[in-house]
Amino acid sequence: MADHLHALTFAIVDILGVIGILVWHAQGKERPTPRLIVQILFFASMTATLLSSGILPHRVTTGEAEGITAYLGTSARILWWVHLAWATIGFVRLYIVLDRRPQEARLIQDLIVAGVYLGVTLSIIGFVFGAPIGTLVATSGVVAIILGLALQNTLGDVFSGVALTLGRPFSIGDWIQLGDGTEGRVIQNNWRSTQILTPAHNVVVLPNSALAKVSLTNLTRPDETHLVILAVRIAADRQPSAIEAVLAAALADCSCIVQEPRPVVALKGIDTIAVDVELQFRVTSPANRTPARNEIIDVISRHCAANGLSFAMPAHAYLSVPNDLKQVKPVPTLPRAL
Repeated sequence: MADHLHALTFAIVDILGVIGILVWHAQGKERPTPRLIVQILFFASMTATLLSSGILPHRVTTGEAEGITAYLGTSARILWWVHLAWATIGFVRLYIVLDRRPQEARLIQDLIVAGVYLGVTLSIIGFVFGAPIGTLVATSGVVAIILGLALQNTLGDVFSGVALTLGRPFSIGDWIQLGDGTEGRVIQNNWRSTQILTPAHNVVVLPNSALAKVSLTNLTRPDETHLVILAVRIAADRQPSAIEAVLAAALADCSCIVQEPRPVVALKGIDTIAVDVELQFRVTSPANRTPARNEIIDVISRHCAANGLSFAMPAHAYLSVPNDLKQVKPVPTLPRAL
């Protein structure tokens, strides 16, 4: 009688498990919350069915009836562990979706999913088939050491990628600048490398281990506005205050720059020839630096021409001639040969 009851229980669990798998695949990854709810319901139903008959799926059972009941029991326990794994993974993926960081947390998600599947696989081997897990773990540890030595560089990239994901120095879509001058927008971050789209529209692929060792500036944080500095030399035939007013009016007429905070006209120096000016302004994105600089040069040129200001040559373009070389000495002439 007990064997028939157990066989019926295992058959119900098998049916619930198969239906749960079909529903799980039918819902798709686009609906993580309903998918998780349905998965939890099926897993809870399977657990309640097993416990109602006094069957503990997480323990090794001995002396179970042979034949169809044994096969049904094995398949029921395997399906129970599989649904436990999927329910756990569903919680992880739902948290990542609610955290609104699906791309940045991809590495962490993959590691957790791999850990869950590994744990469930060992549990099925140990609790369903009764194999010695300790010996298997010890053997797999030796194999892991051998693989670790063989894949040292790859593992370095992987763990560096995990460290970058946990540290969050940048996110997908951020504009970053590296210590070697490379800059661009982060478009992808995977197990081994990070891809950056440069202003030249080239994709730079950096190994995560190399990226973790260089200094990095995130130009997107705290916001994506970027400071640009443009040096100008104006002829010193007008008062510096008048020059400042003309350049400030020119900056106010530019549409490619951020007007709040207001751009700054900084007078950096003066000599008998020119006034050195530094224009400090912000753009909405590092990608807009070139269009903004082009517009400002054009607008400043028009404003200076309209107000009678002229540009001065760079300071290094003037040649200083010593006074003793300024006196031109007559060149002696040789007597004409007879």
